[in-house]
Amino acid sequence: MSGDLLVLGAGGKMGPSLVRMARRAADASQRHCRVIAVSRFSDEQARRQLSDVGVVTLSGDLLDPQFLRTLPDCENVMFMAGFKFGATGSPGAAWATNAYLPGAVMNRFRGSRIVAFSTGNVYGMTDAAGRGSVETDELRPVGEYAMSAVGRERVIAFFSDAHQTPTAIVRLNYAVDLRYGVLVDLATKVFRNEQISLEMGYFNCIWQGDANAMALACFDLTATPSRVLNLTGPDVISTRSVCEEFGRLMNRNVRFVGQETSTALLSDAGRTLNTLGPLRVTSEELIHWTAEWVSRGGETLNRPTHFDVIDGKF
Repeated sequence: MSGDLLVLGAGGKMGPSLVRMARRAADASQRHCRVIAVSRFSDEQARRQLSDVGVVTLSGDLLDPQFLRTLPDCENVMFMAGFKFGATGSPGAAWATNAYLPGAVMNRFRGSRIVAFSTGNVYGMTDAAGRGSVETDELRPVGEYAMSAVGRERVIAFFSDAHQTPTAIVRLNYAVDLRYGVLVDLATKVFRNEQISLEMGYFNCIWQGDANAMALACFDLTATPSRVLNLTGPDVISTRSVCEEFGRLMNRNVRFVGQETSTALLSDAGRTLNTLGPLRVTSEELIHWTAEWVSRGGETLNRPTHFDVIDGKF
């Protein structure tokens, strides 16, 4: 990837590891470029850790037009800002962040290549017996968050076409690492002997490191009109089966409540994986790592995914 990289909304769960990966890759290739992370950075320690490895950090509110104007021009822009949890109670904030802000960013950086994160929630539920939704499927968003995410995609697509800005929209669902994610949520409940709902009986997930690497590789897949890419793991994982495996690995009894339904929120990322190559970390490895981490009392972010929500109310 040539040119500087600007990551907007870099202070979330994925952002810090993504910008560190980008910085390491640039250093390893001996390319002289800047990796710039933009966020409110409410956690000063997180900002300092990025600065210590050579990432340029800029603190401010992306919804502030003056701050947005002051950001440096960059050849590559990664848009990660989003509003999910609390969207039902604060729909205005959700739409401002998820739909208005992308338009402002597309206008400001119309001369860049842009990779914008979206979500598999835009699809709605699909047949649990299938492989999941593909990029050409009709969007059937449920709830304020998913609807505002569709708004984000429509606005981005409009400005990509209007300004001929090469863009990729990445519909991610369920990046995980050892500190957060669907697997940590389920393993923690098993370890604590808490009841586990089977209402969302199946899901996809992808190791955060793989998600970061593929998101960065998507700069080479940007296009006009904008290109949509699903990003998740290749497996449809059974909530029941993975919890039973956690119980075996952690020597715990598992308590379920409810039954699986005929639908689930699933995405088929086959096209993306065929283009960018296989994942480095398999579902089986993730399950074993997570069980060991949780049983040892490893640190978590304590930020539940609420992946079992089926009515779209986040």
